[in-house]
Amino acid sequence: MYKIGDLILYGNTGICRITDISTRNIPGRDKNQLYYVLEPFYQDRTTIYTPTDTKVFMRPVVSREEAEKLIALIPTIKAKPYHNRATSELEQHYRAFFKSHNCEDLIEITMSIYNKRQELAEQKRKFGSVDERFMKQAEDLLFGELSVALDVPKDEMPAYIERRIGEIAEGDVE
Repeated sequence: MYKIGDLILYGNTGICRITDISTRNIPGRDKNQLYYVLEPFYQDRTTIYTPTDTKVFMRPVVSREEAEKLIALIPTIKAKPYHNRATSELEQHYRAFFKSHNCEDLIEITMSIYNKRQELAEQKRKFGSVDERFMKQAEDLLFGELSVALDVPKDEMPAYIERRIGEIAEGDVE
């Protein structure tokens, strides 16, 4: 069980802080059921109440060391663009990456869609809205978690990642 103050990844909501653990009086529910009270990091004025035994995926935020290792892995990930004209199959392919709630999978899907965007731009073809939506979702989840782990503002994560990859390539690692 998590504690008050813990930072967790909550489903596809992203990073949340547990602000309370208490029972809730919800009609038709067990009055002794414990609930986590979650405050999402990147959504204003939102509070989530979820049973402590929820089926929604939850895990602790990666550590600073894990985050740095993930960034160091980026140059080794070979992410090929995925093309499919069937929107439902394209969405299904992308959703599979989110089910693991794994940062490496988010990196791979982000890089895959980024490579697809570059490829389409070179061919002077339109980048699809499905691709755009899933890329934004993957970046939001990934950058949100790395931001918290590394104590770097979320909007500065792309530049931070680029800088760290450059330092690693040059052998100038802290």
